Amino acid sequence: MAVRRRSKAARLAKRAGLGLSVLALVSPAAFVFLWMLSLSLKNEVDNMAFPPVFVPHPPTFANFVKVFAENDFLRYTVNSCIVSFSATALALAIGVPAGYGIAKARAARAAMLILIARITPGLSYLIPLFLLFQWLGLLGTLTPIVITHLVITVPIVVWVMIGFFEGLPRELEEAALVDGATIWQAFRHVALPLARPGVTVATILAFIFSWNNFLFGIVLAGRTTRTLPVAVYNVLTFEQVSWGPLAAAALVVTAPVLLLTLLAQKEIVAGLTAGGVKGG
Repeated sequence: MAVRRRSKAARLAKRAGLGLSVLALVSPAAFVFLWMLSLSLKNEVDNMAFPPVFVPHPPTFANFVKVFAENDFLRYTVNSCIVSFSATALALAIGVPAGYGIAKARAARAAMLILIARITPGLSYLIPLFLLFQWLGLLGTLTPIVITHLVITVPIVVWVMIGFFEGLPRELEEAALVDGATIWQAFRHVALPLARPGVTVATILAFIFSWNNFLFGIVLAGRTTRTLPVAVYNVLTFEQVSWGPLAAAALVVTAPVLLLTLLAQKEIVAGLTAGGVKGG
C-alpha cells in the first residue's frame, strides 16, 4: 500500500512539474498576445495611461475600423491569401514527389542540401532574385513574391515528407511494382494515401511560414501588392506610434495563423509524431 501511494505521489509530482514547465514556456507568449489584444481594444488615452490599463472599459473596435479604412488592409489580405495559397500549392506539387524520391533513393546528401537551403537566411537569396526580377520587369507584382516564397515552403515540405516516406513499409510499394504498377502509380496510389498526415502537416507549416514572411514582401512588393506583414510595418509613422491601430493590424495578421494552428493542432502533433517513427 505504501509503495502504491509513493508511486501515485510520484506520478502527481511529475504531472505537476510538466504542467509548470509548460506554463513557464507558454505564459510569455500568452501574455504578449493578451496585451496586444488589450491595446487593440482601447483608445490611445488608455494605451498611454500609467499605471497601465489592462482591461479595456468599454472595449472599442475603432482601431480595427481605422486600420481597414486608412490602410486598405482588405487588398493586402487578398494579396497575402493569393501569395500564401499559391506558394503552398506549388511547394506541395514540387516537394511531395521530391521527398518521395529522396526517401526511396536514400539520398542523404540531397536531404542535407534541402536542410541547408532551409536554414540559409532569406537575405542570401534576396539580392540575386531582386536583380533577376528587375531584369524581367516583374518587380511590384505578386509573381516574384510567390516565387521567392518557394525558397521557404519547398524545403519545409520536402524535409517533412522525407520523414514520412522513410517510415512507410517498403513491402507495400514492392508488391504494387510486382503487380505491374509503375513507380509513379505506386507513389500515387500506395505511398501518397499512407502519407496523408505528413501532407497535412507540410501544408500547414508551409502556409504559416509563407503567411508570416516579411523580408521578401518589403523588398519586392509594390504599393498595391504588399502583403499583410508589410502592411503592418507601414502602419508605423515617423510622427508617433499609434499603439491601438498597430496592435489591431498585428492581430489581423496573427489571427488566421493562430486559428489554423488551434484547429489543426491534433493533426500537427499526430503528423509530426508519425513522421518521427522510421520504418525498417
